[in-house]
Amino acid sequence: MKCDGSPLKWQWKSDRRNAYLPDGRVSQTARIVGRMPTFSREEIVHLGDLARIALTDEEITRLQGELNVIADSINKVQEVASDDVEPTANPVPLEAYLRPDVAETPLTQEEALAGGPKTEAGMFVAPRILGSEE
Repeated sequence: MKCDGSPLKWQWKSDRRNAYLPDGRVSQTARIVGRMPTFSREEIVHLGDLARIALTDEEITRLQGELNVIADSINKVQEVASDDVEPTANPVPLEAYLRPDVAETPLTQEEALAGGPKTEAGMFVAPRILGSEE
């Protein structure tokens, strides 16, 4: 299978009921609402072609297994996840702890430039990194 430059046609419809395979067929494993499909060898080869990566038979088999384990894990999380189940913990605080927004007098131009190694005409001078000096 060669890459023709077209995007991978495996994508969810807006109703998330059907996932399309590269050849246009509907994935049978994705017919369950929200269920992640398993990956066929054909899809792994197609993904390799899109990424322009030559895959050996062993790599295709290994990647197929790894991607199917990931898809299965996603399916398990989707089965458990529910809107009516309250989260039990949140590792990140839900409140943003910010300093008070107090107006302060800004630095003058001279004060700001005093911290720079080299200044000229009221600006910082930095070495040229792009182009030439011509």
